[in-house]
Amino acid sequence: MGAATAAAASRVWGANDRINVAIVGIGGRGTSHLNIYSKMPEAKVTGLCDVNQAAREKAQALLQKNGGEKAKEFIDMREAFADPGIDAVSIATPNHWHALATIWAVKAGKDVYCEKPACYNIHEGLAMLAAQEQTKKMIQIGSQHRSMPFKIKGMQALKDGIIGNVYLAKGLCFKWRAPLPHTEDLPSPPPGVDWNMFLGPAPMRPFNELRFAYNWHWFWDTGNGDIGNQGVHEMGIARWGLGDPQWPKTAYAQGGRYGTPDQGETPNTLLASFNYGDRELVFEVRGLSTNGEGVAPVPGRGKEPARPATPLNVTIGDLFYGSNGWMVMSDAGYQVYKGESSELIAEEKAPRGEDPTRMHMENFLAACHSRKLTDLHDPITNATLSAGLCHLANISYRTGHKLNLEAGPKFTGDQAANAMLTRPVYRKPFVV
Repeated sequence: MGAATAAAASRVWGANDRINVAIVGIGGRGTSHLNIYSKMPEAKVTGLCDVNQAAREKAQALLQKNGGEKAKEFIDMREAFADPGIDAVSIATPNHWHALATIWAVKAGKDVYCEKPACYNIHEGLAMLAAQEQTKKMIQIGSQHRSMPFKIKGMQALKDGIIGNVYLAKGLCFKWRAPLPHTEDLPSPPPGVDWNMFLGPAPMRPFNELRFAYNWHWFWDTGNGDIGNQGVHEMGIARWGLGDPQWPKTAYAQGGRYGTPDQGETPNTLLASFNYGDRELVFEVRGLSTNGEGVAPVPGRGKEPARPATPLNVTIGDLFYGSNGWMVMSDAGYQVYKGESSELIAEEKAPRGEDPTRMHMENFLAACHSRKLTDLHDPITNATLSAGLCHLANISYRTGHKLNLEAGPKFTGDQAANAMLTRPVYRKPFVV
């Protein structure tokens, strides 16, 4: 990989040069990556990598349907990273591969767009930061809300004091998740699936359909539950509204896997709190039937509020509370209420037809040209902190107690929690 690294690192981009991209992991989200990149004039899809032969075949068909040329195929991502004809990689693997794939890629001289969460655990996030600092490659995490113009506008309004000093951000991830029916292990994986490569850093286990094809999210070996799946988007927005602070002073979470007993391991109900001293972030996951939040309250002593025609009732989104009012934000838009009467003072609806993932990828490709980390809307330096809060919540939930953080981050006098900063063992050669 040394020659490939040197060649890629020395390349100077012209303003109109197309960037050759390889898609790594071509499941549901990876197919979306392929569909977008293959229609972008700034990019050319030249590589397709997946452990599943059927996924690669479907991807080739989609690429050619979109007018692209047939791309090189790879089972082992390391071969894609070593290919000098590939400039950047777009990673949509399961969570447990994000860090190692990114580290291998940047050390091979590639820029990286990687799906959220940035990392599977806190140790891996720190390793990604070190690799970026060493290589100076661009690493953008797929937190596409950071490229949505109306959310950028709303965040600027918070920064400018539209609700005064923000003392509380609350993220919501209320999304129905069906229970996992009992499924037996199989003696071998289906034909065309490289199960060893799929597991990678995770422990070797017999093939089970529940641990493959999306449901890997609900097992600790490979996933982080919904707080690290859908939730990390809202976690990142909550941090954004607080000014993107560093690590909190304390973290505590409680919850469980309630409802119909099933084979899943991660909690489907979780309430987490993070204390920053002068402000707080609260996050809630509900994977069962529930109402939403965010409708303007019935007024108390104040006058009747000027209610909007369509109040936002949010199940996936964020709320911000300040000294003079509050804001509710979701993918539908945002609304700002002020004073005791909760008078609506500002409202912005999300434009129709915009593709935030495309805009986020355009931002990534522009940064690949400029070579300025500050041009990225969600660089690894910030995204690891958003993911880190999800990991803190899971560590608190699994240990059953409040966490007191010190620099590192580590936990004061807490051997059980410190052990969960990383895996007990990484399976060679997939060691982060």
